[in-house]
Amino acid sequence: MRIWIDESSRIPPYEQLRAQLRLMVSSGRLKPRERLPPIRSLATELGLAPGTVARAYRELEWEGIMEGRGRAGTFVVDEPPVAFSVVERQLADAAEAFAAEADRLGVGQQAALSALETTFASRSDPDLDSG
Repeated sequence: MRIWIDESSRIPPYEQLRAQLRLMVSSGRLKPRERLPPIRSLATELGLAPGTVARAYRELEWEGIMEGRGRAGTFVVDEPPVAFSVVERQLADAAEAFAAEADRLGVGQQAALSALETTFASRSDPDLDSG
């Protein structure tokens, strides 16, 4: 499971984690009935406090995407209420491919995001269109 937490972001870490897990369920990377990593091990892996991971899991439970089963762990529900359109699924796949390519190139998340922002900015700048 590949999750990135941007410590410099204004978005709280629990929200970054929640959003990424939700996307993984929506895109099918996390399957129904699949067990999530234990809170403490994921917290250690991501360099977060266990309470931060627990909050993300708890919010996903409130959304009906995950269910806690006590000592057995936290699991994706049988039928998650999250459904992506075809375009959204393709976008999620493209984002995953972009992240994998950035990893392959050995660039960090900030450099990859900067390149993406630069690309979008140049595409929307009418002075740069060759029309």
